[in-house]
Parts: sequence; structure tokens; C-alpha cells
Amino acid sequence: MTVGIDTVEIKRIEELINKERFLERVFSNEEIKEFSKKNNKSEHIAAAFAGKEAFSKAIGTGVSGFKLNEISLLHLENGKPYLKFSGNALSIVNDKRLSFDVSVTHTDSLATAIVIAF
Repeated sequence: MTVGIDTVEIKRIEELINKERFLERVFSNEEIKEFSKKNNKSEHIAAAFAGKEAFSKAIGTGVSGFKLNEISLLHLENGKPYLKFSGNALSIVNDKRLSFDVSVTHTDSLATAIVIAF
């Protein structure tokens, strides 16, 4: 079992949201659709970004060999977050035969995610 954790300043993400193609480069279409339904959109985007970074730490590679938008941090109807993979990220997960649990939280200024790989 390994653990990855990451904290992101929400203000930093708010500044990036308006940059050309940031959302498309970093987030999947499913995530972008989820964001559009949320209040406090920046907090949710920051939490999803932290989840991607925490995942990369949990697998021990950093953001290498896959694109960030190949990892989706989505939510079940009850609000529980989960990770979904595509492309090279899916291949890495399958090769390593890992499962993941993820938890996210945020305040007015910070978003944090923890990913446990087992």
C-alpha cells in the first residue's frame, strides 16, 4: 500500500482557469461536465487537481508517462469521490494491478486530496 497527498491553493487554480485550454489539458470531459453543475466551481477544480497530483505520488512516478486529463476525479451520487482512468494512465494502473481510494476536502483557500493505492 502507498499513499499520495497534495494540497493546492484555490487562488492559484482560479488564475489558471481563465488561461487558454487549461481545463481541456488537465481535466476530462466528464470532470468538466461535473464542474459545470457545482457551486464554488474553483474549489472543486482545485480538489480534482490535487487528486491527480496525489495519484501521481501514490503510484511513485510523478506526472510521467500519462496526461493529467487521463485521470478523472469524479463523484458517485452520494458524493463519494473516485478515480477513473483512460489512455496511458489506465495502462499504468492495469500494469501495476492497483486499486485506489481517494478523499478530498477544501476550505476557502486550500484544497487537499489523499490517494491510497493498494
